[in-house]
Amino acid sequence: MTFIPEIVVLCGGLSSEREVSLRSGKAVASVLPGARLVELESDALPEWLDGSRHVVLPVLHGGWGEDGRAQAELEARGIAFAGCSSLANRLCMDKVATKQAMRGADVPAIPEVAFAGSAKPTAAALVAALGDQIVIKPSDQGSSVGLYLLEGESAVAKALMEIPATGQWMAERRLRGREMSIGLLDGQPMGLVEIVALTGVYDYKTKYTKGASEYRFPAPVTPEQTAAIGAAAARLFAACGCRDFARADVFLEPDGRFYFLEINTMPGMTETSLMPKSASCVGLDFPALVRRMAAPALVRAAQPVRR
Repeated sequence: MTFIPEIVVLCGGLSSEREVSLRSGKAVASVLPGARLVELESDALPEWLDGSRHVVLPVLHGGWGEDGRAQAELEARGIAFAGCSSLANRLCMDKVATKQAMRGADVPAIPEVAFAGSAKPTAAALVAALGDQIVIKPSDQGSSVGLYLLEGESAVAKALMEIPATGQWMAERRLRGREMSIGLLDGQPMGLVEIVALTGVYDYKTKYTKGASEYRFPAPVTPEQTAAIGAAAARLFAACGCRDFARADVFLEPDGRFYFLEINTMPGMTETSLMPKSASCVGLDFPALVRRMAAPALVRAAQPVRR
């Protein structure tokens, strides 16, 4: 008889996105028969996890769960897990490194200026480099945490004064097009989802508040645009060394040009999340999507060397 390991869904942790992680974890575990839901109260793996008995499906947004540290611990302990490796998670959590990968894979990226909180540029320098409509955000956080949407040099100067003298930051030219997202499963693009924030800004609160945004899926764009965005997303997935699943975010400008913002290795799986919407465009309901996300880890668990 073939032994089938128990699937352990990990969520929670101590990041600023803990509450969203808890919601995602509960949703995922509810459609995986026999799965064990574990709500972590710290940034540490349970001691009882055993690579000979368990396979992990991490649903850990932000911080330790998404920057590669949790995955590195799983790898070191020989525990098979779903999703990207520690190296890919680490790269994709760093928006500057991700942009370098984008450009290397011929994926359109928004112009940016990266800086440390301890060595901030002047507002005048940012405006000269990027124009007077600028986005400033941490370069190593997800889900629109710490986002500044700015217009004019005085607004930029004020934001720079508010930003703490710690961490890594990035300023980008602000786009005014249509915001979209596309899920990837086994490296293949699924459906394109358009996001219409009713407040005009798709920030952290809007992203995770039911009814604060409208979604159009599949997005009402031409087949040629959908194909081009999907192909670029697949190139980005490969260039970043991703595996199993991810979600890429993109802006489509009125003239038809598009620019990728980032690729998310730990996409949200709540009732308002984009990944399930993208999957529905290709005929996958939520339970089927979750099963597909977990399946590669079960295959790896049966192999002599687990990663």
